[in-house]
Amino acid sequence: MGVRPLISLLAAVVLPLSGCAATVAPAESAMAIPDAHAVPAAVATTPVRTVKITSIKTTDATKGVLTVVGQITPAPAAKTRVSLQRWSSSGRKWEEIGHGVTAGTSIMIPPTLPGSVKTYRLTIGSQAPYAAAVSPMVSFSHYVFRGIFKKPLLAAGGKGHPQFNVVPPSEGPRRAEAEVLADKAGAVWGDVDSTGCRGARMWLGNITDGTIRASLLNGAKVVGTVDMKQESETWLTRDIRGVTRLRVQVADVKSGYGPIVAIDALLLCTN
Repeated sequence: MGVRPLISLLAAVVLPLSGCAATVAPAESAMAIPDAHAVPAAVATTPVRTVKITSIKTTDATKGVLTVVGQITPAPAAKTRVSLQRWSSSGRKWEEIGHGVTAGTSIMIPPTLPGSVKTYRLTIGSQAPYAAAVSPMVSFSHYVFRGIFKKPLLAAGGKGHPQFNVVPPSEGPRRAEAEVLADKAGAVWGDVDSTGCRGARMWLGNITDGTIRASLLNGAKVVGTVDMKQESETWLTRDIRGVTRLRVQVADVKSGYGPIVAIDALLLCTN
C-alpha cells in the first residue's frame, strides 16, 4: 500500500511532461522548412516586341506626301495593322494620321499632310504572345509647297501708281496668283511672311510692251533677280532659308507704258 501513492505521483508528473512535448512538434516541423530566400522564384515573362521608325521623309513636296518606314521585330502576322500617330500640342494627345499593314518585319505608311514640324511614333496592338508596343518618338520638319499668298501681304508699295493685286480665294484657291503693275519708269513691291520657309518658286509672265526686272529681296539684299523681254515668261527659283520677310518686286527697265506682270508663286514651308 505504500507503493501505490508513489506510482500515482510519477504518473502525475510524466503525463504533463508528455503533453508539453506534443506542443513542441509543430515548431520543430516549421524549423525543418528550407529558407524561402534560398528557393528560386518562378518568374513569368512576356515576350518583348520592338517597334522603331527607320526612315521618315517628305517624298512629294507638291502633294505633301510624308513617307514613314518602320521595323517590327519579331515579325507580326502578315498584314497586321500598324498606326502612325502624331502628337497634338493643342489637344495634348496622340492622334492617328495614317496606318498601314505589315509585310514581314517592315511597315510603310505614306500619309498626305500639310507642312509642319511635329513628333511622330508607330504603334502596334497586342498579338499573342506579345503585348502592344510603341516606337520611340521622332521629330521631323515636313516641307510642302503652298501658295505664296496663303498668308496676307504684310505690306505693299512702290512708285508710279503701284498696284499689287492678289487674286481672291474665290478665283484662285491656291493663293498663289497676283497681277502687279505700275506706270512707266515705275515699280511695285509686296512683302510676304516667309517664316518657316526655305524655298521660293515663282513663275512670271511679262505682258507689257518692254523689258521689266523681277526680283526677290530680303530687306535691301537681293536674293534673286531676272530681266524679262516683252511678252515673255520665266521662272525665278531661290533658296530663302533664314528669310522671314520676303519682298516680291517688279520694276520697269524700258517700256512704253510701265510694267504689267502676272505672278504664280509657291513657297516651300512647314506652315
